[in-house]
Parts: sequence; C-alpha cells; structure tokens
Amino acid sequence: MAPNLFILGATGRTGRHLVELALARSFRVTAFVRSPHKLARSDAALAVVQGDPLQADQLARALPGHDAVLSVLGPTPREAIRPHRLLAECAASTVAAMESAGPKRLVVLSAALLFPDQGLRFAVGRWLLRNHVEDLEEMEAVVQATAFDWTIARPPRLVEAPEEAYRSAAGALPPGRFSMSFRAVARFMLDCAEQATFSREVVGLRGPSR
Repeated sequence: MAPNLFILGATGRTGRHLVELALARSFRVTAFVRSPHKLARSDAALAVVQGDPLQADQLARALPGHDAVLSVLGPTPREAIRPHRLLAECAASTVAAMESAGPKRLVVLSAALLFPDQGLRFAVGRWLLRNHVEDLEEMEAVVQATAFDWTIARPPRLVEAPEEAYRSAAGALPPGRFSMSFRAVARFMLDCAEQATFSREVVGLRGPSR
C-alpha cells in the first residue's frame, strides 16, 4: 500500500514540489495548510485540510492514519531577518500532536547555515539571518529531543530549477554546488520517508557538481 504522507508547508516553494512528486509516486497526501486556495491542484490521492500548524489540537485531529509527517514550513524573507520563533513553535505543536495521535516518522527541512566552519559566505549568511538561524537551532532541538524516527535536512541556498539530483551526507555538508533546487530537496525528503533512511540524523545536502 502506498504511504500516506502528512505535509506541512505544502503551498510553499519546496512544498509544491513535495506534493507533486509524492503524487507522481502514487503516495496518498494530506496537505495541512492555512490557505487551501493557494494549492491549485486537484487529485484523487490529495486531501487538503485547512488548519494552523501552530495549533496542536488542529494537527492532532488531522494526523491519525498517516505514515509520516514532512515539514517544509518556513518564514517569508521579511520574517526571516526579524526576531521570530515560527519554526520552533510549529515544531513544538507538531511534536505534541504526533505524540498524542500521529505517526512516529518525521522529516523536517532546516538549513545548511547551521553547519559550522563553512567559510566566509556561510559566516556572512549566518550573521545576516541570525534571527532565523536561532529559530532553526531551537526547532532542531525540539525535534531531536523526541523519541521519533526523525530526519533533519540541511540544504544550502535553494533555487527554482527542474533538476532532482542531490548529494547527501549524515552530519556534514557534502561536496557540490553552493545552491540546489527546491525540487531536489523535495525528492530527498520523499526518499527518506519511503526508504526509511537517515533515521535520527542531521543530513547535509547539496546539488551535484557540474
């Protein structure tokens, strides 16, 4: 039987590819979104549920029956440079809902900026996005404190491109290009959910070298 996936952030740039690729693999998908009208897709295997990812009770009502939760939530560029706890708070509500009613498999999108000692470009990025980095660090801490079968994906700068190829490494940033596509990240997360790889590991991602 095809996996039944619960996707948070399905209307975002990574989320749209996640939904598309999941349906192409004949997975069943529930997109839990604040604004259903932003997900302009109809499919017999796709259920769209309106809700707030900050509300654990709403998540808990929608979670039963799913095999895995995939979260690609993220702030807007304007929100990212300001103090915020969006991802940490969404992680806390997701964990609470999963503990009471949900699956035990969780794949979460983070960022390669959390890897130390990656040179000047990363250091500048960490400084410019220091508020976002703090939120990501807290979000990861919430996820890692659970007993779930979790995977945290840390890609570099994401761009819109059709390619799906990626390189991955547990606990480190693999060699490759500085940027990679939203679609490749989505493919990696689906591979993790389907193949049960990188259990309880932080995974560095890059696009392949040309």
